[in-house]
Amino acid sequence: MKIERFEDIEGWQLGRKLSKAIYSVSRKGEFARDYGLRDQIQRASGSVMHNIAEGFDGGSNAEFIKFLRYSKRSCTEVQSELWVALDQEYVTETEFNKLYDMARTARSKIGAFIKYLDEFEKRKKQSSRTKTTPESNREP
Repeated sequence: MKIERFEDIEGWQLGRKLSKAIYSVSRKGEFARDYGLRDQIQRASGSVMHNIAEGFDGGSNAEFIKFLRYSKRSCTEVQSELWVALDQEYVTETEFNKLYDMARTARSKIGAFIKYLDEFEKRKKQSSRTKTTPESNREP
């Protein structure tokens, strides 16, 4: 599938689902009143998709990869904050497992996309080194 918009990127789509689920669970009960944790986990979940969108228009794969790495780290941050939510009994184990797995899946897909782009850049560099121009084939 050709990627024409950031919304086409599977990692962004998974980040959007994760953010929606985090907002839903963090609006309820005691979680909603823990403003620090609620705001932090909501920002981290949003950052998963926002960093992909921002990096998409970065102008180069290297810049895009940098933002994809930020996005991947945001997935890990959500996972860590979920542990706090579980320990404070703001989420059930079932909710925790579902959300934690959503973050893990998004992180994995983003990591695979980073790897793909890294390998693409390496092949591109190798290809440009092995190409010869007509001038380089001329005898002195």
